[in-house]
Formats: sequence, structure tokens, C-alpha cells
Amino acid sequence: MFKNVIMYRIAAEWSLSAQEIETRLQDNHFVECGASQERSIGWIEPRGEAHGPLLEVVAGQWILKLMTETRALPASVVNRKAQERVAKIEASTGRKPGKKETRDLKDDIRLELLPMAFTKQSSTQVWIDRAANLLVVDAGSQARADELATLLVQSLPGLALSLLNTRLSPSAAMAEWLVSQEAPQGFSVDRECELKAADESKAVVRYARHRLDTDEIKQHIEGGKMPTRLALTWDDRVSFVLTEGLQLKKLAFLEVVFEGASQGKDDGFDADVAIATGELQKALPALLEALGGEAPLA
Repeated sequence: MFKNVIMYRIAAEWSLSAQEIETRLQDNHFVECGASQERSIGWIEPRGEAHGPLLEVVAGQWILKLMTETRALPASVVNRKAQERVAKIEASTGRKPGKKETRDLKDDIRLELLPMAFTKQSSTQVWIDRAANLLVVDAGSQARADELATLLVQSLPGLALSLLNTRLSPSAAMAEWLVSQEAPQGFSVDRECELKAADESKAVVRYARHRLDTDEIKQHIEGGKMPTRLALTWDDRVSFVLTEGLQLKKLAFLEVVFEGASQGKDDGFDADVAIATGELQKALPALLEALGGEAPLA
């Protein structure tokens, strides 16, 4: 259900109910791009059922989903069409259009071509753990997560979010684990790592499907290269790649997690949510503890 994790802390005083959230989200319900619209963003039904709720509550956990649709209109196409029109004007009038006129031509061409451009949709899932005051975004980039967080704050009165920070930086912690060849309690180090130099060289060393308990790794770190990514597994149940920005990527739930889980054909969504959130409710606090605990807000 989740492939990535970016965590935000929810201000403790926020107290909007699930029903109030549902009502507010309807004001930003997703609508497909219009003929001349380049981008559209809004909330959709997490369960995928038309006209269903925009906030799903499963085992006390709240699930939302944001849809983004963009029209793919390559700049190269617009530029080529503009050059053709500039050449035609120059041939017929003997003058070359200036910069402003050329920009206006490009704007006109974009409006003409947009209705014919293909659209691309992508969705981003959100999990709100009210008991822990934690918001988790399944986004592959910080920019995407921040855009979603901004829209959510605009949609829900009183909501205040802040990126979660730890007392020990992920990079420093990963370096310590690699040099000591000792993973934090409950975790194991897997076979993927990226090290990057902080000097002008910006040299990068990547290891994939490779043992990391070697002197070579230590030498890289002692030479000034710091870990920016490290593959970890928690309790033989959840594997992921931790980044220097406290993001979890390549999140995967291992087979033992699904042993004994219901296989009913009608409860797939609920089972996936319950399993994923149930595991992360234990794995995320363990990771934060391994990183020295959560840093207080400045």
C-alpha cells in the first residue's frame, strides 16, 4: 500500500472530526483537466469507488488520496511551432518578431495545442494517525509531499504541520552503523548504500546487492564520504531505504507480515490499510528512537 514515507508532525491542538474533514475535502474534489488547462489537483476516493467518501477510516486510521493530472505538452513542440510562425512572419513582412511577440506566439500555440495533448495522472496516498499526531505521505519527492501538505493545510482549518526531525541526523547515524558494523536494536543493515563526498568533488559511491560490513566502506566514510541512503530491515518484517532527509523509499512488507491475514475478496483495501499502518505504527517509532528521538521544534 505504501512505497514511500515522508513524515509530518500534526500540532496537538488540532481536533477536526472525520466528518468535518470529509466535508472540507469535498470543496477540493478532483476534477479532470479542462481543454485548455495544463494541470488539475484534488482529492479522490481512496477506495477507488466513485462517489465514495474522500476520507476512509480503517481500524481508527484515516486514509486520503490526492490526484494530480497534467497535460503533456513538450516545450520542444511549442518551440518548433513558434519558429515556423516566426519564419512565416519574417518571409511575408520582412521583419523579425521581437522577444515579446515571440513569447505571445508561444502562448497562443500552447493554448491551441493543449486540447490535443495527452493527460497523465498520478496519485499520492496520505495516512493520518490521530493518536500519534502523525501524518505520513507516500510521495517519492519532498516537493510532492510539501505540495500535498500545503493543500491539506489550506483545506482543513486549524491544521498545522511540520516536517519531523530527529536529534541525530540520518546521515550521521547511518555512518555510525556502517563504521561500527552494528545496526540499531531491532534493525538489520541490508545490501544497498550510497555514499557522497561533501567537498567540491561531490564524488558518489553506490553499492547494490553488496556486503556493507567491509573495510572499504569504513575507508570511504573516514575519507569524508557520508551515507545518503542505506537499506534497512526492521524486525524481519519491514524493509526500506533510509535517506539523509529522513525519507523512507522502496518500502516493502515482508512475507511474515501477511501470514494469517484475511484473504476475503471484499476486504482487500481494509486489510492492506490495517496491515500497513499496523506495521508502520511500530516500525516508525523504532526508527525515530534509533535516530536519537524526535528533535523539539525550534
